[in-house]
Amino acid sequence: MALLWYSADLHVHTGLSPCANDDMSPNKIIIAAAEAGVSILGITDHNSAENVAAVMKAAEGSGISVLPGMEVQTKEEVHVICLFDDAERALGLQEFVYSRLPRLPYSPGFFGRQIVYDADGSVRGECARPLYAAADAGLSELADEVGRLGGLMIAAHVDRPAFSVLGTLGFIPQDVPFAALEVRRRGALGEVRGYAQVSSSDAHCLEHVGMSTTAFYVKEATVEELTMAFRDEALRRVVVLE
Repeated sequence: MALLWYSADLHVHTGLSPCANDDMSPNKIIIAAAEAGVSILGITDHNSAENVAAVMKAAEGSGISVLPGMEVQTKEEVHVICLFDDAERALGLQEFVYSRLPRLPYSPGFFGRQIVYDADGSVRGECARPLYAAADAGLSELADEVGRLGGLMIAAHVDRPAFSVLGTLGFIPQDVPFAALEVRRRGALGEVRGYAQVSSSDAHCLEHVGMSTTAFYVKEATVEELTMAFRDEALRRVVVLE
């Protein structure tokens, strides 16, 4: 298998995330990603992976590879993008996170609806768990669970003041194995020794899907290949695009 360049948007929400638009359904997200030229798509709803299988099914035949995952909010109030090779592993992390979410009410009128879809965009129901809240799990504990499940972790939007590891803690814990740091655009953070950087859209509406992307020179869209690119190993490369 040859090394090829792929355009990736690794941080996209569906209507399951309480802060996302209700029209962020699997079929519409895939159409938007295709129009934006995205070939690797990370589905990362807040504290849940209930829509990843539907998006993967919607992507069949589109030429877009979907990496299932979630954006976990840790007890430090830090957001972490977690990506896996298959839905089962993402759902394994979901089970862990769900067990650590507080007992708070579902408040669609205040935080927004949390919609679960079929691949064609039909509404299956709504998730009643408090996806807007922090899980009672620290960064190190999350890292252990993601590692056990064979995933990778990216520190989300580190150049923002809220819900980022730098904005919240003021430093990057050396014992947390982040594969990369997510920035809004190239050069926004400057170089941080020891860490690759990635830019993603953090899309909560269809217009933003593919707005920020990263180019990966890899053999295929897998956690192993992306990890090698972040480490600059075996000719794999990663380049944050404008």
